[in-house]
Amino acid sequence: MASNMMRCGTSSDDIEDKPPMSANIVYQQHHVSRDERGQVMGNKAGFRGCTVWFTGLSGAGKSTLSMQMEEYLCSKGIPSYSLDGDNIRHGLNKDLGFSPNDREENIRRIGEVAKLFADAGVVCLVSFISPYRKDRLSARRVHKKNNLPFVEVFVDTPLTECERRDVKGLYKKARQGEIKGFTGIDSPYEPPENPEVVVKTAEFSVAECMMQVVKELSERDLLPYESTLPVRELFVSMDETAQLRRKAESLPALDMTKLDLQWLQVLSEGWATPLKGFMREREFLQCQHFGCLLDNGEVINQSVPIVLPVHTEMKEKLDGQIAIALKYDGKIYAILNNPEFYAHHKEERCSRQWGTANKGHPYIKMVMESGDWLCGGEIEVLERIQWNDGLDEFRLTPLELRAQFKQMGADAVFAFQLRNPVHNGHALLMQDTRRRLIEQGMKNPVLLLHPLGGWTKSDDVPLQTRIKQHEAVMDEGVLDRKSTVVAIFPSPMMYAGPTEVQWHAKARLSTGANYYIVGRDPAGMPHPEEKRDLYDHSHGRKVLTMAPGLGQFNIVPFRVAAYNKKEKKMDFYDKDDHDNYEFISGTRMRKTAREGDTLPEGFMAPKAWKVLVEYYQSLAKSS
Repeated sequence: MASNMMRCGTSSDDIEDKPPMSANIVYQQHHVSRDERGQVMGNKAGFRGCTVWFTGLSGAGKSTLSMQMEEYLCSKGIPSYSLDGDNIRHGLNKDLGFSPNDREENIRRIGEVAKLFADAGVVCLVSFISPYRKDRLSARRVHKKNNLPFVEVFVDTPLTECERRDVKGLYKKARQGEIKGFTGIDSPYEPPENPEVVVKTAEFSVAECMMQVVKELSERDLLPYESTLPVRELFVSMDETAQLRRKAESLPALDMTKLDLQWLQVLSEGWATPLKGFMREREFLQCQHFGCLLDNGEVINQSVPIVLPVHTEMKEKLDGQIAIALKYDGKIYAILNNPEFYAHHKEERCSRQWGTANKGHPYIKMVMESGDWLCGGEIEVLERIQWNDGLDEFRLTPLELRAQFKQMGADAVFAFQLRNPVHNGHALLMQDTRRRLIEQGMKNPVLLLHPLGGWTKSDDVPLQTRIKQHEAVMDEGVLDRKSTVVAIFPSPMMYAGPTEVQWHAKARLSTGANYYIVGRDPAGMPHPEEKRDLYDHSHGRKVLTMAPGLGQFNIVPFRVAAYNKKEKKMDFYDKDDHDNYEFISGTRMRKTAREGDTLPEGFMAPKAWKVLVEYYQSLAKSS
């Protein structure tokens, strides 16, 4: 820090550390440590107290940046507070003018106040012109003396641009001589010579400038990774691919199943951020017992394990290796580093995840037949996983979806997860959600229609047919293409009820979605032996409103839709008019489609119904 001061033309000795006015004042030490404060401040464990000092000309954008950053950090559960120059002069510093001495005292006071905020564990965002280097150095020195991080941000906006903006009309008054001693006109501004961050608001958006500051705080470990970079992809960089592929070919290989490859795709594209690979035992135990990951300075919902089962023979072959190659169907997809093998307690895993270990459940059956060991470790994925089934264009990664929503100008994104064909009852719920968001003041809410694209049980409608049916729904105009994105979520389906529903919601957070429509009996299925559902159909939506780590989502509750016989369309069910409503079950829909018959007009778009009829009749012919 001393070297920074020397480069700015002032040594630490030049800044007098004045003692209190009375020798009878004794500094009282706190009984609560910063680490202890950090455990109770916000919902991201860890002490993050620091001061971010925005300096620049009037109109440069300091307050705008500071206020937006405060909003951003608070939305991530990180305590922050913006100390604005004008606001402070309405209270604490209302007795000060703009003479050089008053300016110095203005900054001295705010430097001390910022130190107290930072010491309390708050990210303190100071937006003051603070034109003199020695005053800013004084504020920095106060923080250094107390071992508190101080980040100087130079909002480098040209005077001409500040005058053009002139939001407060002050430059015009200064040019006309109505204001004396105005910084940049007849009073100097001394720009920082070695600030931690330089942002140019005349060239970049407020959000882009803000993220430069966020990046700096993240690199200093003042902010958790997940609060700054919402998606962690696990692909290697292009210039490393050839070298790492040669390395992978020299490593012992583990042959994956198709199910394993689907989970590798989930990890590689960042759906399971912050996981860096298949779960190690510590992560697995956190997931199984708490439904969360706890080692990232915050509680992150991860209700389902993402693991790589290995049979004993392969485990004995690979144990002790520094790295192994992950292969499927003869092709190497990734390198798994420092593999950790630990026992796969299958019955306990299933009992905790599904509430049963009944092998009649199709996914549980796969677990029970898989290896007796789990292999965890960080992965380097050599290339994007493609299935070459004609649907890869729909397999958009979280970052690609974020970019598409931005391009569409979306000011809200509401996601709908489904594994079944879309009927007009589903469409009604999606249409109603968009209408309500517009009523709340949104200009362009966008629907993410996000069918699950990984493994599903054999009697579910296959992905190819579902995508074709969804496209038919769009073609019929039931859903508006201009405000809808159809994409495939690559996760396998586990049929684990409310436990899995949390995973479905958490993964969609990575896309930037902020509203989530939860349907009836999400991720449920019939009991494998008894004539009842395995899970209560209402528990999924109830759990989502309480689940840890999902507070960023607004949950849109399911509303029961049924066929209105008078109106001849799907409508929200009115119990007071029960006799006018007809409930059309999935069993009836499948039977009618197999027989090539029709359901009541208005239940499903005709072109979409035709897709289902063709599919179910093809099954009948093949059998």
